Amino acid sequence: MPGPPLPFDLDLLRTFVAIADNGSFTRAASRLGLTQSTVSLQIKRLEEGVSRRLFDRDGRELQLTPEGEVLLTYARQILKLGGEALSRIVTPELMGLVRLGTPEDFATTHLSEVLACFARTHPHVALQVNCDFTVNLLDDFSKGKYDLILFKREPQGPSGGTRVWREVLDWVASPRLVAEAGDPIPLVLSPAPDVYRKRALSALDVAGRDWRIVYTSPSLAGLQAAVQAGLGVTVLPTEMIPADMVSVSGCLQLPKLPDTEIVLYQAPGHVSPAAELLAATIVAALERRVVAPAVFVP
Repeated sequence: MPGPPLPFDLDLLRTFVAIADNGSFTRAASRLGLTQSTVSLQIKRLEEGVSRRLFDRDGRELQLTPEGEVLLTYARQILKLGGEALSRIVTPELMGLVRLGTPEDFATTHLSEVLACFARTHPHVALQVNCDFTVNLLDDFSKGKYDLILFKREPQGPSGGTRVWREVLDWVASPRLVAEAGDPIPLVLSPAPDVYRKRALSALDVAGRDWRIVYTSPSLAGLQAAVQAGLGVTVLPTEMIPADMVSVSGCLQLPKLPDTEIVLYQAPGHVSPAAELLAATIVAALERRVVAPAVFVP
């Protein structure tokens, strides 16, 4: 005998996840294009369906209940599977080659799951992903070698493209590093014209700090291996600092590094539907990761 109908209407789950991701009923309503009363009603229906409270509304802060935490994990999976199923049914003919250029560190940290999900959903689309320095990506893009590129630029840099990420940079090293006060800062950096290299040398020069480059590698793995061995200091986004490295900005009194931003460019003129969909998928996935579910305000 079939059991009772499940209360997991996709619209209700989408609203529930939006509240968790945006931190409030009001912001979730704005993002979904709904009224706040509609959002409140949908959460009431969902809570009645599972016979459990999903949010604690005591005082000003709004927190997920333990049951809400459990449902949030499953809700994300259900919505993800629903989206994949719809894509396979509605656009089963989507095919072709999409050429994507991206910085290596960004691809490793942020894009692997996005690209894997896209490949599963659209098995007839061939992804050709190349990792390179920003200057090379832009040069090859101008020559028509890419459909899409992600690259790093100054936050107040040239207009154009879609800003998808902002990187906060820090000086990092291994606890094994031995650096004497007054000695030139030993640096582990990518070769020119890497953006982080430019950031590091410019900041040290402005601060009047002596430096010396002790190790250069075009590979992120090579740089991290050298830093882990205690050879010197490198520059990484704060969210990419490995567990066996530490920030040394304070103890070495190093200057603050300006942020960088990651921008998506799409080839001018007509691009394939597959390239357009991949661009939209990347932007949407990174937008979800930017939102911080810190304090809930109803």
